[in-house]
Amino acid sequence: MDYTPYSKIKYYSDCAPLVEGLGYKLVDLKIVPAKTVTKISAIITGKDPAQNIGVNDCAKVHRALLTRLEALLGTEETTMELTSPGIEHNLKNAAEFSVFTGREVRVWDKTVNDWVGGIISSADDKSVTLKNPQGNEQTITFENIAKAKFIYNK
Repeated sequence: MDYTPYSKIKYYSDCAPLVEGLGYKLVDLKIVPAKTVTKISAIITGKDPAQNIGVNDCAKVHRALLTRLEALLGTEETTMELTSPGIEHNLKNAAEFSVFTGREVRVWDKTVNDWVGGIISSADDKSVTLKNPQGNEQTITFENIAKAKFIYNK
């Protein structure tokens, strides 16, 4: 799994403090210029891993974030989709592990060819540490992770 620092994502550093000021975390930001309109997609989550994100949360952040991005981009010819991660979110960037500290995930560990699950206890730019239900911790380097996703308990 690749690690792309948030500082390398264009406009992320300009938008993350705004989102955090509203009580959320910015998980992902993509800006794709097209012929007539710039398409923006963003994902937010709560500061607490157990917090659910609803339509009102997304609407509040959407209004503020769209205004900021239109000013940064210098255009109002934009469309924006803002969502929560969802209950079965696939982590695409290894930097997301630090955002979701406290969430239960499972990762496909290439060294054992199986899923390894647990609660994210810490993460840096090289690895993630998961705590299993017995309290044991296991650190897995990102180069050994093929894919990762939230564990959804009904």
